Amino acid sequence: MAPQMKLHLVFSLVMGAMMVVLMTFVVTAANIGFAPGFVAAWARAFAIAYVVAVPVIFFLAPIARRLAAALLGLKP
Repeated sequence: MAPQMKLHLVFSLVMGAMMVVLMTFVVTAANIGFAPGFVAAWARAFAIAYVVAVPVIFFLAPIARRLAAALLGLKP
């Protein structure tokens, strides 16, 4: 695997984990509060969301970078 592709894959895995941990925590807390079973519900939400988020980040991050560069008038 080319170094740039490896970097992009690792970036997607790390960014996915950071975003999904934060978002699933907030949404789970908003929906059920810190009730008994919160950790189990949060873990389930994390597992589902992470499987969706990583491929989305992997495929959409390059598009987002190009769009941001275009909005700022920079070369991507």
